[in-house]
Amino acid sequence: MGLLIAVWGVLPDSAHAGVPTGIDFSRDVLPILSDHCFACHGPDAKARKGGLRLDVKEGVLRDQEPVVVAGHVAESELYLRITSDDPDERMPPRKFNRPLSPAQVETLKRWIDDGASWGRHWAFVSPRRPALPSVRNAAWSRGAIDRFVLARLEAARAVPASEADRTTLIRRLSLDLNGLPPSPAEVEAFVQDPAPDAYERVVDRLLAPPRFGERMASRWLDAARYADTNGYQSDGERFMWRWRDWVIDSLNANMPFDRFTIEQLAGDLLPNATLDQKIATGFNRNHRGNGEGG
Repeated sequence: MGLLIAVWGVLPDSAHAGVPTGIDFSRDVLPILSDHCFACHGPDAKARKGGLRLDVKEGVLRDQEPVVVAGHVAESELYLRITSDDPDERMPPRKFNRPLSPAQVETLKRWIDDGASWGRHWAFVSPRRPALPSVRNAAWSRGAIDRFVLARLEAARAVPASEADRTTLIRRLSLDLNGLPPSPAEVEAFVQDPAPDAYERVVDRLLAPPRFGERMASRWLDAARYADTNGYQSDGERFMWRWRDWVIDSLNANMPFDRFTIEQLAGDLLPNATLDQKIATGFNRNHRGNGEGG
């Protein structure tokens, strides 16, 4: 997985073969509108200017005086205002101090030209399995993920690296899944194992011990700002290790992600909440806390 992420990240955007290259509302347009427009034309009725809403489809593609005319950028008031040379007409206003970049203006232009399709935030859209990209060297792929990796490589005029030898492979596996290098005995056993499922058994062995959950939990703990001190004044001690262990145990138990998030956000509100579910809500106390007492 780490190698896949590395390959995905180092290639240019133009090489994202197998991934839709057109403008996607949720991915490309909504963030621009949210960052640059919603403060004055969003859901807050008290802050809204001119009665214009840009956070809902009915406000942008309305029947009367639409802000965007799908497929006709020259008739779209939104585009005319973000490209106006008149400082009194230009949006966002200069005093807002958040001008659109040329790339963002081009994105909105392409979105309108392409039909101004509306969508929802990606978090509320059910994922769909994409079609496998076409590749020239289809025989190289052993699975669906390989096809996407290979398509990116071919788009960048690169070729896959040769297959790793067993010593390198078990080192990569161990570091990726446990965060620790393999012992010399483990390397030797894998190198000498002629069984066709030798690789699969190494993966199973690395997934079995608690070290796997500890390795996987480290990134979640960092993102959630886990700490054993409160972060203010003398940075006094606090006891969060029970939540930390809950995360580790959940990952080792292969807890489904929806349950993993629900229990952390509101485990204490679940019917007949267990002690573990209540401990999970420690997630909500990872922020810095002031224990000054007055």
